[in-house]
Amino acid sequence: MTDSPAEPPSTARDGRLSYAVFQLARAHRGHAATMLRGMNLHPGQELLLMQLFDRDGQTQSELQEGVGLDHSTVSKSLRRMQEAGLLTREPAAHDRRALVVRLTDAGRALRAPITDMWRTLEDISVRELTAEQIETFTAYAHRIERSIKDSGRPSPGDG
Repeated sequence: MTDSPAEPPSTARDGRLSYAVFQLARAHRGHAATMLRGMNLHPGQELLLMQLFDRDGQTQSELQEGVGLDHSTVSKSLRRMQEAGLLTREPAAHDRRALVVRLTDAGRALRAPITDMWRTLEDISVRELTAEQIETFTAYAHRIERSIKDSGRPSPGDG
């Protein structure tokens, strides 16, 4: 590695890994946001579209669960995307309170550009890493994510 990271603020010195994750996430999201603007999308909207590319016709609740965002964020994003002509939302036949989200032709047309964007972002992100480093980093990132998600859950034997 050639670049040494900037020293974290003194208040983050005991949380160096967490600060590095924050810096990485901010840089990655910022670059992705720039790329998404070229498709007239806001960060997070591509995640909703990706869920619909894999399974069109999901309820708003299913999409929310799939992307792990809160209800108001998903609802606001879907409304904007509907206004942009990328999807439709209609009451579900089984439950009129639930909204079923479906891609329009314009929404489906974003599949290839979004795939290309993620491929480009990946190429940029890993250009100085070996295949083994990529696998190791990915495994550690998932382990850290699981640890954070599990931190609020009671341990076995608690209760």
